[in-house]
Amino acid sequence: MAKFSRKSKDRLATCHHDLQRLFNEVIKHHDCAILCGHRTASEQHSAKVKGFSNVDWPNSKHNSLPSIAVDVAPYPIDWSDIERFNVFAAFVQQTADDMGIKIKWGGTFKSFYDGPHYQLVT
Repeated sequence: MAKFSRKSKDRLATCHHDLQRLFNEVIKHHDCAILCGHRTASEQHSAKVKGFSNVDWPNSKHNSLPSIAVDVAPYPIDWSDIERFNVFAAFVQQTADDMGIKIKWGGTFKSFYDGPHYQLVT
């Protein structure tokens, strides 16, 4: 069974309890890495400048503490394998539904494809 690295655990710990519950269940079935939970002002600005986000501080779902957004990738990470992100997202969505957790996946954003992004629907 897969398990999170210390770095992934630390990043997930900055997220809302429901995201922690969700991805602690997901890791039991699919190996994945937590890329980002909470972002500081400088981290959010950097994400905006690099094109990883469409919004600057404090307008991202990553900017609250605890964060109501998390970036997660199936492991090992292959950024060119979009289908793998899509399959992983379907599993995450089904798991969230089964747990009664309402999420939105960044792969469905109209502004740009954000395959690793999951956020709570509040």
